Amino acid sequence: MNEVIPVETIQQKIFLIRGQKVMLDKDLAELYGVETFNLNKAVKRNIDRFPQDFMFQLSKEEADSLRFQIGMSKISGRGGRRYFPYAFTEQGVAMLSSVLNSKLAVHVNIAIMRAFVKLREVLSTHKELAHKFKELESRIEKHDEEIYTIFEAIRQLMSPPEKKGAKIGFKRDLTQS
Repeated sequence: MNEVIPVETIQQKIFLIRGQKVMLDKDLAELYGVETFNLNKAVKRNIDRFPQDFMFQLSKEEADSLRFQIGMSKISGRGGRRYFPYAFTEQGVAMLSSVLNSKLAVHVNIAIMRAFVKLREVLSTHKELAHKFKELESRIEKHDEEIYTIFEAIRQLMSPPEKKGAKIGFKRDLTQS
C-alpha cells in the first residue's frame, strides 16, 4: 500500500462504547477495502479468535445513539443493515489482520495500531495536564486567601478612622446671654 492512511482519519473512526475504544465493522471494512458483509463473514468463520473483549455486537440503544451521532444508515428496512453493527476493540482489530490475510490488511492494521497508540498518548497527556492544573489551582486557592488578607489590610488603611470618644474642647451655651 503506497498511500498511508492519516492517523487523524482513523482516530475519527474510533468511538468510546461500553467504556472501551472501538472501531465499527463498517469503518474497518472501508479501510480494508472489503464489503462489511465479507469482513463479518471472515470473522464468523474464525469466531474463536474474537472473544467478548475483542469484539461485541452493539445493542439497539447503542446503534440508535450512534446512528444519530455519526449519520449511520438505518438498521432495518429497505437499504438498511439487517443486524446491529459489530464493534472491535484494539485487540480485535489486531486479530483482524490474521483473519484478513492480505498485504493491504497488514498495512491498514499497522496504521490503525499507530492511531490507537497515538490516541493513548494524547489521553495520557491530557490526564497529566489535568493533574498539573489541579495542583496549580490548589496553590492559587492558597494564595487567594493571602491576597484577600492583604487587600483587607489595605482597605482598612485607606478607610477614614472611626470617631471614638468625646470631643476635646468646650461647648458654648447660647441660652445664657
